[in-house]
Amino acid sequence: DTEKQIRNRLDAAMRHFGADTVSFDTIVATGANGARPHHEPSDTVVELGHGVVIDMGAEVNGYRSDMTRTIRIGEWSPEYAHMFALVREAQSAGVASVRAGVQGSQVDAVVREVYRRENVEHEYVHGTGHGVGLYIHEEPILSPRCTAVLSEGEVVTVEPGLYRKGVGGVRIEDQVVVTGTQCRILTLSPKELSCPRSLRTI
Repeated sequence: DTEKQIRNRLDAAMRHFGADTVSFDTIVATGANGARPHHEPSDTVVELGHGVVIDMGAEVNGYRSDMTRTIRIGEWSPEYAHMFALVREAQSAGVASVRAGVQGSQVDAVVREVYRRENVEHEYVHGTGHGVGLYIHEEPILSPRCTAVLSEGEVVTVEPGLYRKGVGGVRIEDQVVVTGTQCRILTLSPKELSCPRSLRTI
């Protein structure tokens, strides 16, 4: 299947299961295309060994959602598997740091520390997250410059990634609700998804 075909099926599925529309243009990026965080789905065919980055969301009654998963097709190279493991670690650390009273920049710093330790911070080319609600991108923006303090009840994303030219990209994104002591994860999809042969098994 091509990126466009997968995108079309995902959009149709969201509407079938009750979405009024999609939150934003669905991103499907396979193989080396995944190195572009905002890749527009193309006629590139998904192949064994690829990682497929899928960034999607539904809108219901004016409110939007946002999630990203990176799906393994067949077996990954050791290099790509290591990238995924680092993003998984960074995302878990970022989620664990979200709570009321924490600055957005502090959440971002926790994520970047994982990458800094492995000398790959230069492959992380965007912020760690953002608010979501009536708009897909709202305050606070979780980035190095964010001085906003997280408040209880806010909904934000935590979406670190790594992007390596010629290899591909990995991104994992959850929506979470800020609480007083931690956060509550709203995104129910497993973070590790794989297809032994093709995307038809998703």
